[in-house]
Amino acid sequence: QVHLVESGGGLVQPGGSLRLSCVVSGRIFSIYAMDWYRQAPGKQRELVATMTSGGSTNYTDSVKGRFTISRDDAKNTAYLQMNSLKPEDTAVYYCHANRISTIESMGIITNPSADYWGRGTQVTVSS
Repeated sequence: QVHLVESGGGLVQPGGSLRLSCVVSGRIFSIYAMDWYRQAPGKQRELVATMTSGGSTNYTDSVKGRFTISRDDAKNTAYLQMNSLKPEDTAVYYCHANRISTIESMGIITNPSADYWGRGTQVTVSS
């Protein structure tokens, strides 16, 4: 089975920085896309940043220039470096991955329709 676990959230003052990590565990062969989403109280979950296995990245406009997504495929880990944090960045941040290929007894298996989510980590930006 595939599991995603986030860490690194916490309380930070405006202008501060945090680095989130997401570790994907399981019999992982490859991961196509890894993303970070966030959900603030009373709001819909939104895509914050995404990174493909080829290195392509995309960010929502509100975090461009402040957040950086990266990944270490040898460790099956994604990161979100968040700088110049603002109170409006306060949310639960979720790691998401899709098109994960796993090593099974019959070979490499990919379920293109499967989505994998972590349980989230709380980020609070407040003075």
